[in-house]
Parts: sequence; C-alpha cells; structure tokens
Amino acid sequence: MQPRQRFYSLDGLRVHALDWGGTGSPIVLLHGLASQARIWDLVAPRLAKRARVMAFDQRGHGLTDKPDDGYDFASVTRDLDGFLRVTRLERSVLAGHSWGANVALDYAARYPDRVAGLVFVDGGFLEIGSRLDWPAAEKRLEPPDLAGMPLTALDANLRVWLGSVWSDATAEIVKQNFEQMPDATIRPHLSKANHMQVVRALWEHHPSQLYARIRCPVLMIPAIPPGPHDAMTLALIADKRQAVELAEQRLARSRTIWMPDTLHDVPLHRPAELGQAMEEFLGEAA
Repeated sequence: MQPRQRFYSLDGLRVHALDWGGTGSPIVLLHGLASQARIWDLVAPRLAKRARVMAFDQRGHGLTDKPDDGYDFASVTRDLDGFLRVTRLERSVLAGHSWGANVALDYAARYPDRVAGLVFVDGGFLEIGSRLDWPAAEKRLEPPDLAGMPLTALDANLRVWLGSVWSDATAEIVKQNFEQMPDATIRPHLSKANHMQVVRALWEHHPSQLYARIRCPVLMIPAIPPGPHDAMTLALIADKRQAVELAEQRLARSRTIWMPDTLHDVPLHRPAELGQAMEEFLGEAA
C-alpha cells in the first residue's frame, strides 16, 4: 500500500504528510530526530486495516519547511496540534518513535483530552539531562557531517549502517533523510544547527514530570540492542530499564512490550512485531 502525499499550511509552515487512508479511529505517526515520515512505511499499511493512518514530517525534517527556530517542545507540539486540527484527526492515538515519542508525550500532557492513546517506540521515557551535563550531551549527540557525500558512497554505507536490517525497502526509506543534490551528492534535510536545537530541547525535557498529567492508556515498546554489549551499552540498557520502571509507576494506565535483540529503529527492524503490538493497542485505546 502506497500512501498519498499531502501538503498542509500550519500557521505559515508548509508541512508534508503521508496518508495511508483506512477507516476507524485515527492514529498519527511521529518520526524521530533526523528521520522523516517514511520510516513508518513498513508498519502503516498493517495499521490501515483497522485505523485511519497518517504521518507527517516534523519541522526541519523531510519535505516540510525548515525554519531557523521553533524546535522547542512548545513549538513542535503546536505544529502537531495544528496538523490534528487541519486533518480533523483530533482525539487520535499518537505513536512516536524516539524523539517523536517525547513529542507525543508532551502533547498529551498539554492537551490530555485530545489524545485517545500513546505509543512510545523506544523513546518518550529517557531523560538525557538526568544522565549527562550539556557539554557531554552536546558532544555525544552531535550528528556526523554527511553533506557532500556522494550518493554512491551513501548506498554503500547503508549496507554497513543497516547491517542485518538492510533491504532495498529499508535503504530507500533511510535515503529519504537526505536531499539529493544536482552534483550527485547528498545533504541531510535536517541541518546541523536545527538538529542541535532539537537535541537541546530533548536535554531539557523531563518526561517523568509529565506522566501524572496523562489520562489516556500508554503502550511502551523499548528496544534492547543485539549483543555483545560493551560497558557503555550495558549502562544505557540499565538506564532504560530504570526509566521504563519509573514510567510504569507514574502512568495511570500503561503496558510495556520489550523488544530484545532489536535496533533503535524498531519500525525498520521489527515492523511486523511492532505493527501487531500497535494494532492490538488500537483496540484497547478505542
């Protein structure tokens, strides 16, 4: 199933969206940092069998406009609110991957009566600022400089970066993170400056302070990467387990499905399992 491409104007911001159609309760899919809506290509068709499914490129990403500011959570949740209103998909389930899960959480905390359910796909529960000071976070989360890389080199690197997840389909999805230039090189859609604004907003974000304001059911789907694990990875896994436990304690209604041996990009690595879990949750949220 191929989605229809649509464009909307949200208070002057031109937003690119994908529409898989479907009937039933609506679900809106939110991508992560430096990604775009196509990351849901392998999951959305399954959801469209029982729900109205849409996704959009958040500001600075994909084919959406790229202003120099507005990457704080107040702004990106305002974008989301405008999208839900212009598409008449209010009272939706919001499913976010990574940073997108934090956006979904923040929106539901601001507008608890407008959300039917939340799905956190390996995001929404980590607090970067609780583990790292800003200089360390800034250094660790700074993106690589890929501008100017030949398209042929990107194709070769994708086989390495994606590893066991590589396929023609997953490679094509990831290639949509980049603009293909006339000289056959690439440039990330998300500029480094805007990327770091999102990182700063994430560093300042505190999900644990928002859980008490969430009224809808929540499905958390954290991933544990394939081993062997070095000391840093083991520490990150321990942090993630503690963060999920805290979310389970503070959220009024939540359920957790762990995805072992799974890369962070769960929609690419485990689309069938993720789709099934989200499909079942749609029935619960309804």
